[in-house]
Amino acid sequence: MSAEKQSGKTEKPPEVRKRLALRIHPLFIFVIILVPIIALQWYDTRSQIGGLQHELAKRLAEADASGKESRNIVVEAAEAGRRTETKLGLLESRLAESQNQQLALEALYQELTRNRDEATLEEVEQLLLIANQQLQLASNVKAALIAMQEADARLQRLDRPQLSSLRKVLSTDMDLLKAAPYVDTVGVSIRLDNLAASVDVLPLAMELRPPEPGASRSPQFPVTGNIWLQFLHEAWEDIKRLVRIQHMDKPDIALLSPSQAYFLRENLKLRLLSARHALLARDGTSFKADIDASTDWIGRYYDNSSQSVVNMLETLTQLRESEVGIELPRISASLDAVRNYRLARDRGNR
Repeated sequence: MSAEKQSGKTEKPPEVRKRLALRIHPLFIFVIILVPIIALQWYDTRSQIGGLQHELAKRLAEADASGKESRNIVVEAAEAGRRTETKLGLLESRLAESQNQQLALEALYQELTRNRDEATLEEVEQLLLIANQQLQLASNVKAALIAMQEADARLQRLDRPQLSSLRKVLSTDMDLLKAAPYVDTVGVSIRLDNLAASVDVLPLAMELRPPEPGASRSPQFPVTGNIWLQFLHEAWEDIKRLVRIQHMDKPDIALLSPSQAYFLRENLKLRLLSARHALLARDGTSFKADIDASTDWIGRYYDNSSQSVVNMLETLTQLRESEVGIELPRISASLDAVRNYRLARDRGNR
């Protein structure tokens, strides 16, 4: 029993073997089919992996070369950066130096401009002082206008908007001077000086002498060789010259001693100089009084038939017609405006 059981356990029946063969056969077929496919897939996969490895190696090589090139570029860029930083530092130092120089130049320009403006304002004030002196002392409107126009030109060259009010005041004073009647004070003063200088050569009326007599109407002595007759002829001619008779239009001619004639001339000079002083002082009443006194003295004591006396009388008559008592406008507003502007400017600079 044990032997049969043991043989039953080891030997399978034919039906079992047949069923097992039917079951193994499809699996075997599947394995046979699957193994080549797997082998083919493995080979293809390996080929692809090899290609990928080769491509990867190629790419790695290229990446390595590119990395080396990039490193070289980075090194060059770093070197260029260092050079750029060096140049930038140099440029910054030069820029700072240039800025310092610019600031120094600006400060110098401001100082020069301030000095120029100050010098110009001083010149303008001096010109206005000259114009004021010409008006007050010489009554010379033309010279005062020239000085004020020059002052306005100096202000215009500065080209400062804050000077517009100052120029406006200056223009107002110039318009007042232009509207004032013109009196040639300098010309009248020169003519008075010339008249005073010619007083010494004017002939006095008492110095007038009759003309020399012409040829004698008395019968001439015959010219002979007799010396006595010649002597008598010359003596007669000398006697006739001792006394001359002349008709005088003014029988009341003043007879002056030499000292009186000297003081007359000096007083006449003083009168003419006094008229000149009245002209400069714009005193029309005194001016005409001195001219009238001078004209009266010349007509009374001097030879009115002399051409020099006639010319002086005509000149005095013309000068008397001059209007010297005109009140001239003052330019103190312009002068005060310049001084106030300079004072305010100095306070602002402080």
